[in-house]
Amino acid sequence: MRYVQRNLRTIQDLCSRVGLRGLSRREYRDLLVIGELVRQQDYMYRNGTHVVADRIVSISQPHVRPMVRGKLSAPVEFGAKISVSVVQGFCFVDRLSWDNYSESGDLKGQVEKFKDRFGHYPSSVHADKLYRNRGNLQYCKDRGIRLSGPALGRPKSDSKALWRQIKQQHQDEGDRVEIEGKFGVGKRRYSLSRILEKLPVTSATAICVIFLVMGLEKALRLLFSLLRRAILFGLFQPLCAQKAVA
Repeated sequence: MRYVQRNLRTIQDLCSRVGLRGLSRREYRDLLVIGELVRQQDYMYRNGTHVVADRIVSISQPHVRPMVRGKLSAPVEFGAKISVSVVQGFCFVDRLSWDNYSESGDLKGQVEKFKDRFGHYPSSVHADKLYRNRGNLQYCKDRGIRLSGPALGRPKSDSKALWRQIKQQHQDEGDRVEIEGKFGVGKRRYSLSRILEKLPVTSATAICVIFLVMGLEKALRLLFSLLRRAILFGLFQPLCAQKAVA
């Protein structure tokens, strides 16, 4: 780190004498990023910590942040963090951020966006246990929305009510798995896990385009399914058949 600081001082002396005309736009940007990276590393070294605000882990992509996920295969992930909602098989990207944040605070905004899109609140919301805090539960209760998952407090003593609750939880979990499947399909078939763009704007555009293409393919499958049913039940005759009859 001392060597890098020495080189930065040398570059600063040269720039004070000859100016920045010898640097390209990208080189000047990288110089600023490296200076901030050295400052962060020096701060963590002197304070004996591994945490610093807006930590830079890539010179070419300084907007990417490390996100500790605790997974066995990838304890730390890098990339954008997105909040996605699924309605009738179609995905909506409600929030995209490069900073690490708690997704539980996005539920209210996602429900309000649902109302803006469809003109009414959803009858139920199927979310992970992370979203089941008291604030979100009260928010959904005030608007007549059922938030999936077990109710807070002691379980019901009535065996029939308890069995209905367990059955409802199982159904809710099956409905919630759909969003996990969407992420899996996006990573396997649409390269959602391999975003090659460098800038935050172009990366966000690529991510949104992937979900857009997934929605378009879903719409095409529904259209072809309806067309096939119409042909099977005689509600529609192909153009070639009409010409043959004529």
